[in-house]
Amino acid sequence: MKFNDQPIDDTQDALQRLILALKILPGIGPKSAQRMAYYLLQHDRAGALSLGQSLQSAIEVIGHCSRCNSFSEHAVCKTCLDSRRDSKILCIVETPSDQLMVEQTLAFRGLYFVLMGRLSPMEGQGPKELHFERLMARIFDEQIAEHEAVQEVILATNFTSEGEATAHYLGEILKVRGISVSRIARGIPVGGELEYVDAGTLARAMMDRRPIGS
Repeated sequence: MKFNDQPIDDTQDALQRLILALKILPGIGPKSAQRMAYYLLQHDRAGALSLGQSLQSAIEVIGHCSRCNSFSEHAVCKTCLDSRRDSKILCIVETPSDQLMVEQTLAFRGLYFVLMGRLSPMEGQGPKELHFERLMARIFDEQIAEHEAVQEVILATNFTSEGEATAHYLGEILKVRGISVSRIARGIPVGGELEYVDAGTLARAMMDRRPIGS
């Protein structure tokens, strides 16, 4: 057995195994894992038991939606089954948490495809690893009625070098195949003051300016 690529000696005591297990969480180092383990054992054993049961249950029942690739307990998630959503617009995001953020804006009523990552040669993440063939099958699904087929793809990957590369790669492929492609805008945040905005963000806002009233 191993956690986070660290082999676990079966002779280690239960406390050490718990600390090593907690270290797999992002941003949790040895000290933080130790504090969490001690807290659960000393102050909230019932909570620890509930946490363990919830994790086991989630691993057993949560898979991926066959249409949008996001997490789902069913073959097709509730979002994809929602007849009120506009099936002609597909928003591509990197992670389920990115999808949730877009949903919370209440500004988008189309459908999604979640890549579960982004192009990153350094991490061994290429088109094959991200299953781009599933995305293309989703966009060009011949079983979908013509009036419900995808007409526009919104690329909502992050504005990191990897996210930009992913958006560029997908944009070029989709445009060649006749799909309208757009990229989410970037610039000054709502309520932001120019004095406190970094130069890169301000430069992009200038380049992405648009006429008033458009």
